[in-house]
Amino acid sequence: MEVSRIRALRGPNLWSKNTAIEAIVSCGDAECSIDNLPEFEARLRARLPQTGLLRPEGHQGAVSIAHVLQIVALTMQAHAGCPVTFGRTASTIEPGVFQVVVEYSEEEVGKLAMELAQDLVRAALDDTPFDIADALKRLRELDEDVRLGPSTGSIVNAATARNIPYRRLTQGSMVQFGWGSKQRRIQAAETDLTSAISESIAQDKDLTKMLLDAAGVPVPMGRSVTSAEEAWEAAQELGGPVVVKPRDGSQGRGVAVNIETRERVIQAFEVAEEISSEVIVERYIPGHDFRLLVVGGALVAASRRDPPQVTGDGQQTIRQLVDQVNADPLRGDGHATSLTKIRFDDIALATLKKQGFDADSVPPAGTLIFLRNNANLSTGGSATDVTDEVHPEMAARAVSAARMIGLDICGVDVVAESVHYPLEEQHGGVVEVNAAPGLRMHLNPSFGKGRAVGEAIIANMFADGEDGRIPVVAVAGTNGKTTTVRLTAHLLGVAGNRVGMTNSDGVYVDNLRIDTGDCSGPRSARSVLMHPDVDAAVFETARGGILREGLAFDRCNVAIVTNIGMGDHLGLGYISTVEDLAV
Repeated sequence: MEVSRIRALRGPNLWSKNTAIEAIVSCGDAECSIDNLPEFEARLRARLPQTGLLRPEGHQGAVSIAHVLQIVALTMQAHAGCPVTFGRTASTIEPGVFQVVVEYSEEEVGKLAMELAQDLVRAALDDTPFDIADALKRLRELDEDVRLGPSTGSIVNAATARNIPYRRLTQGSMVQFGWGSKQRRIQAAETDLTSAISESIAQDKDLTKMLLDAAGVPVPMGRSVTSAEEAWEAAQELGGPVVVKPRDGSQGRGVAVNIETRERVIQAFEVAEEISSEVIVERYIPGHDFRLLVVGGALVAASRRDPPQVTGDGQQTIRQLVDQVNADPLRGDGHATSLTKIRFDDIALATLKKQGFDADSVPPAGTLIFLRNNANLSTGGSATDVTDEVHPEMAARAVSAARMIGLDICGVDVVAESVHYPLEEQHGGVVEVNAAPGLRMHLNPSFGKGRAVGEAIIANMFADGEDGRIPVVAVAGTNGKTTTVRLTAHLLGVAGNRVGMTNSDGVYVDNLRIDTGDCSGPRSARSVLMHPDVDAAVFETARGGILREGLAFDRCNVAIVTNIGMGDHLGLGYISTVEDLAV
């Protein structure tokens, strides 16, 4: 078996509407039917027990090694957590040469799956070892690295449900929704409406408090300090327990709460100072930690966040109890999973010491042990949905906080005994306002039902009935494509549209040529769909681009096929007859 070419079909293609990896596979005479390899299937199943049927139901002909490669690549992706199902193996006009097509959800994962599938099939052919556990681990880890996180993924899923096209612009979480002049962009839970000034204000906790206080939103008293001694002076001025946190920080890093002694205040200052040159000391508000999510001037979700904790069983050490909690598959090291693993660091050990324990203590059965005082999910906390319980006046204060900072999507952190009463009645307050808030706690809370926050964000970006699409005309065929594209673009331009056009001599936007050469492929079409000055698009869609990479769009309003005839359009990509070309 030899694989001579692997390429990614990044849009609807000859085989499927799904993205797919296409490989050209050559088989030796014996390999064209696994019936000629009597021990092969047993060896394959010994290495990949999850392998399904090799012979499709009702299939009477020979099953080639190429078809086995397709099944193995699909099976490995599926068992690594990738939701893919489509695969196909087609023979070509060349004896023993096949086109193997396997769906992918992430291109890098699909390519690695094809590479590992080759290694596994060769191992079964040669009867050599293959570490399937390591292969699946590599696929799973790569998928976690490159796929969108839960927050961005929920927004993309909401857009897909509304038939809004999307394109990932980076390996990170920047995504474009819609096309041309109708497009919008996000990065994680920030949109193109989120201003840099508002984000900067939210990062400055002192400035945030000043603005919220001016808006009548209850906030804890406190001030910024620049030295450990000044931190202790501020704590004495406030009288009673305090919170020490970095002025510019995120995800709860460097935050110490409910501390009173000089030793602990100085220690907390030193930790916070590593994150920010300025540190805030403010009055500690007793109560629970709540996150209120405001989108477009409305409260859409609320969660009570609890610190990372374990419950003693009288037998295991605290370290063992934490390992047991971290074994939950819902907990991961980053933000790709619903929950984050509990960390055993200096802050956790200090929190244990305050409760009279250390990592190797065996707490009595039923004893609740806290590993941190703050309740951020990124440090191992958990969340309980309380959306339906929030008092209208508390919701109004959260909306006021978001408006005062200027954030269209805003995570408002509140400390209070309960969400059932206004903040003023229970001496609660807003302790922080967050740009690009994490959505995990609202999508998949530890307790309670998930909230449709992705749908709320998309609804704030696109009005009812809008799908972010512009009119698209695609022109294919053997002859006359360029002329037809130019005429169609002219008609759309006369109708008042700024037209993006691709053809065999360049890319044009509103009659200005922005690229030269043969631009009749999907890359040029994608460039036009990204351009913010395009109200309508006309694409020359040559068969070479379709075969090489698939289409740049999922659908078009008008599809024109000028003609299909003999000539120089045959022979590419195993398209050797007019009938093949028509397909």
